[in-house]
Amino acid sequence: MAVAVEDGVGPGLASGRSGPRQGSRGRVVVVGAGVIGTMHALLAVGAGLEVVHIEREIEPRGASTRNFGLVWVSGRASGADLELALRGRRLWEEVALSVEGLHLRTSGSLTLAATQEELEVMREACSAAGTSLRRWELLSVGAAVDLCPEVSPELAGALYCPVDAVVEPRQAVHVLREHLRRQPRYTWVPAREVVGLGPGAVCDDLGQWHRGDHVYLCTGATTPGLLSRYVERPRTRRVRLQMLETTPYRGEVGPALADGDSLRYYPAYDVPALADLPPQPSSARAAGAQLLLVQRVDGGLTIGDTHEYDEPFPFDLEEDLYDHLLGRAASLLRQPLPPVRRRWAGVYAETLDKRAELYWREEVLAGVEVVNGPGGRGMTCAPAIAEVSIARLLDEAPSAGPAGVRGSAQDVRSAVEGTVGPDRAARTGAAVPWPGATGRP
Repeated sequence: MAVAVEDGVGPGLASGRSGPRQGSRGRVVVVGAGVIGTMHALLAVGAGLEVVHIEREIEPRGASTRNFGLVWVSGRASGADLELALRGRRLWEEVALSVEGLHLRTSGSLTLAATQEELEVMREACSAAGTSLRRWELLSVGAAVDLCPEVSPELAGALYCPVDAVVEPRQAVHVLREHLRRQPRYTWVPAREVVGLGPGAVCDDLGQWHRGDHVYLCTGATTPGLLSRYVERPRTRRVRLQMLETTPYRGEVGPALADGDSLRYYPAYDVPALADLPPQPSSARAAGAQLLLVQRVDGGLTIGDTHEYDEPFPFDLEEDLYDHLLGRAASLLRQPLPPVRRRWAGVYAETLDKRAELYWREEVLAGVEVVNGPGGRGMTCAPAIAEVSIARLLDEAPSAGPAGVRGSAQDVRSAVEGTVGPDRAARTGAAVPWPGATGRP
């Protein structure tokens, strides 16, 4: 049963205000300060809304800070998935023009083929739909080394995607939040856990009600407990990963790197030649391992990752998986790997059928909407997902369907129409900016 919200009980905001500021277009409450929640707050403030932003930790420490920072277009499935990723990529670049410290690098990616079988998968993928949108280019090993002199000359070839980009995941959400805290319409409420819901309102663990015209629940892997009273079952599952970071590497890598095992994981490479790849080592196969590698601004290398789905998750880290990842990384680079300086595990949420539903969007009470579970596409697509939310709230985009549509392909196609081709604002009349934005290209 939902927790009732009675008129006159508790102030409208943690600050004690009972209504939106003069000149505001309304108020939204955003629960969760990972990248999905933070982008909702950023675009809402930019659209003239007052925002109350609640986070259960003192500052976010979940999957949004424990990833590669990849804005990863190349592996997304053609259609709605790719469209959403492309829109997210564009918005990241626009946000970075206004928010200092994101360290967005638009250096693309190289997916490296160690064998002719892997190269054939890339060749077939280049003949499938969506290639022109990804701007893929199949490279000889010589061309790959010319583009990135740090990759090994012993490879069979590579697939280059100039659209992919990188931000600094340990900094990005904090930089965005500090930018928001300088805005007069933003209220930051850390170290409060939401324990109850009401129409257009949430109650935190101190008994404080926070009310708005709309509430967005962007709580990542912690969502199921909060929503157990309001939905028959969550539409997401949790996924555990293992990653590591090295001390600074002596060379400049440039593009993000992926190995041939990533072809098994990303839907863009679901082509007949995929069946001809030899099996992975048993431990890597059981852990869903692939190799992604991103160089940080200080020269260190972020290396990962694995995918575990069966709970309860172990609390310890598996060294054999790190040995596998480090071995794969060493085989791709020309110089020896530097020492490891940190290792970690993380947990994120994805939809139960991540190819049918890109993320979970559902209104669970009047004015209370779950926006969650984008899985590994969260960092890439967060600004585009938030744009859909704010445009729908302000009726500035075509309706994506009734409440309860959960980020389906139909939802995304209608709500992000204009991701490619003519500008979306010109085609829909929508413009959802962010604080300090100087205009859209």
